[in-house]
Amino acid sequence: MLILILEWLKSYGFKVPAVFGYTSTRMMLAAITAFVITITIGPLFIRRLYALKIGQPIRSEEGFLLQNLHAKKNDTPTMGGVLIITAMLSCLVLWMDLKSLFTLILFTTTILMGLLGGYDDYLKVKYKDNKGLSSRKKILIQIICAAIIGLFLYWPYLTALVHVGSWFAPPIAKAEIILPISQYLTQLYIPFFKDPWILPSSIMYLLFIFVFTGSSNAVNLTDGLDGLATGSLIMVATALSLIAFLANNADIATYLNILYIEGSGEIATYLCALSGACLGFLWFNSHPAEIFMGDIGSLTLGSIIGVCACLLGRQLLLTIIGGLFVIETLSVILQVSSYRLRNKKRIFACAPLHHHFEYKGWPETKVVIRFWIISLLLGIVGIASLKFQ
Repeated sequence: MLILILEWLKSYGFKVPAVFGYTSTRMMLAAITAFVITITIGPLFIRRLYALKIGQPIRSEEGFLLQNLHAKKNDTPTMGGVLIITAMLSCLVLWMDLKSLFTLILFTTTILMGLLGGYDDYLKVKYKDNKGLSSRKKILIQIICAAIIGLFLYWPYLTALVHVGSWFAPPIAKAEIILPISQYLTQLYIPFFKDPWILPSSIMYLLFIFVFTGSSNAVNLTDGLDGLATGSLIMVATALSLIAFLANNADIATYLNILYIEGSGEIATYLCALSGACLGFLWFNSHPAEIFMGDIGSLTLGSIIGVCACLLGRQLLLTIIGGLFVIETLSVILQVSSYRLRNKKRIFACAPLHHHFEYKGWPETKVVIRFWIISLLLGIVGIASLKFQ
C-alpha cells in the first residue's frame, strides 16, 4: 500500500523522500507495526478468549506424566495465532508491494494454512480434546495447499496467467542473465558452497512440497513450552529476512556471490512483520503463558518460513537456520521408530525433545532459554555461511 501511495503522489508531482521507498525502511516499519498491533490488542484479545472459554486442553493420554507438570496450563486461551496473523496481514497491506507475486504467494500461504490451523484448533476446543484433526488428514491438506501454491512457482503458464498488466509481476533473478521465477527456482544452493545445483523443475516442485509441509509440522511440534516456538521463530525469521534483504541488493549479492532476486525485499518485509508480531506475542506467551498460539499460529508460521526459504533458493540452509525445529522433529521420528521397531523401547524419556529435558528435571524456563540460545547460534551460522561460501 505504501508503494502505491508513493507512486500516486509522484504521478501528481509531489516530491516524496526516497527513504520511504527503501526496502530497509519498510522492513523496520513492518516489524514495529506488527509489534505495536500485537502488544496493543493482546490484552483485549486474551480477555475475549477467556470470555468465550477458548482454552487449550493438555494431553491426557494414559501414562503421560506431563499432565502433572503442565496441569496449570489446562484451559489457557489458545488460537493466539489469530493475533499474530492479523498483525502480519496488516503489515502486508500497509508496507508491501501489492503488485508483487511474492506478496500474493505469502498472502495465499497465510490464508490457506490459517484456515487449516484454525479449524484444527476449533475441533480441539469444541470437543475438549487435544487431538483435533487426525495427523493423516492434516498432512494431506498441507500437501494439497503446498501443491497449489507450488504451481504458481514452477509452472510458467500459470504464473503468466496470474500476471495481469503490472499486477503480480513475476519476480526475476539476475546473475549473468535474467532468469524468470520458474527458472531461478530450479537452482538449489548448498550451504557454504557458491555454485548451485541445477535440478529439474519437477524435482524442485516436490522439494517445495516437502519443505512446506515439513517446516509447518516442525514448528507445530516445537510449540510445546511457553515461548519456545515463538522465540525460536523470531530468530529464524530474522535470519531469513536478512538473507532476503541481501539478495534484493545487486551490489551486495554480487559481492557475496549469491543470486540477486529482484523483489525479494517483499519477503524480507513480511519476515520482519513475522518477527515483530512474534516479539509482541512473546510478551503474553512467555512463562507463565497467558495465551498459546495454537495450530493456527504454529502451522501457519512454519509454512511461511518454509515458503520463504524456497523462494530464496535456501531450502537446505533452512535446515541450519531452523535447526532447532529439525532436531525436535527428528526426536519424534526416532522415538516413534524405536517404539515400533524395537519392541516398545524408547530413546528419549518423552518426545519431542523439549519434554525429554523436562522429565530429566530441568525447569521449563531453562529448557526454553537454552533452546533459544541454540536457535540463535544456528541462525548466526546460517548467515555466516553466505560469507564463507
